[in-house]
Amino acid sequence: MGEKKELKSTYALIGRNISYSFSKGYFSEKFKTELINAQYINFDIASIEELPKLISSFPNLKGMNVTIPYKEDIIPFLNELDPIAQQIGAVNTIQILPNGKLKGYNTDYYGFWKSIQPLLKTHHTKALILGTGGASKAIAYALQKNHISYRFVSRTGTNKNLSYQDVTSSLLKEYTLIINCTPLGTFPNTELFPPIAYEFLNEKHLLFDLIYNPEKTTFLAKGETQGASTCNGYSMLIFQAEASWKIWNM
Repeated sequence: MGEKKELKSTYALIGRNISYSFSKGYFSEKFKTELINAQYINFDIASIEELPKLISSFPNLKGMNVTIPYKEDIIPFLNELDPIAQQIGAVNTIQILPNGKLKGYNTDYYGFWKSIQPLLKTHHTKALILGTGGASKAIAYALQKNHISYRFVSRTGTNKNLSYQDVTSSLLKEYTLIINCTPLGTFPNTELFPPIAYEFLNEKHLLFDLIYNPEKTTFLAKGETQGASTCNGYSMLIFQAEASWKIWNM
């Protein structure tokens, strides 16, 4: 009898409307070039409640990534949280432990900081974080750990968050680092952008967009027109993906 073929390991991305996903392409290519007997698939689900049944369908599931809109909603479905993920309050990486339990981590904060650190100048001491979802929490954690103060900006201001109308020219003089954590401008709706007063930006500003498709969003293009430095989310994704891979293989 021939040798029994090793069962292919499975990794997955949990999200909604994720056919465009970076992760599937990235890991599929990695497995191919590094001759790893594994597959990476999308768990494209309309509700997080569908997840337990999906997980039980893949007995050789080794790890998962989490994207919009489930980075916070996933937490009640986990058995354990890494202390950093607990502090952030959002999860983008799940390790499946040998006993089958699920442990949540956050590698977004690491990917973001690795990407933005080489671009920071001494005057980038205050940041505006556009959006208040799961990704924005990881960005806030990275900034806080590295002594950059920040304010959240959302469509409607609260006692904690600014509204877009609150982002005045004087505020933009002070806050020279602007990070887009909203999905505005993602393919195919590339004409959309966060409604800040771009005319008050200048060469002192650094705009970082978590979006990577398209490569240059309208948000970044408008910043460039005013002389600002810009960076998209592609390198952040690579750094966080490789950090996920290390977690799955600990």
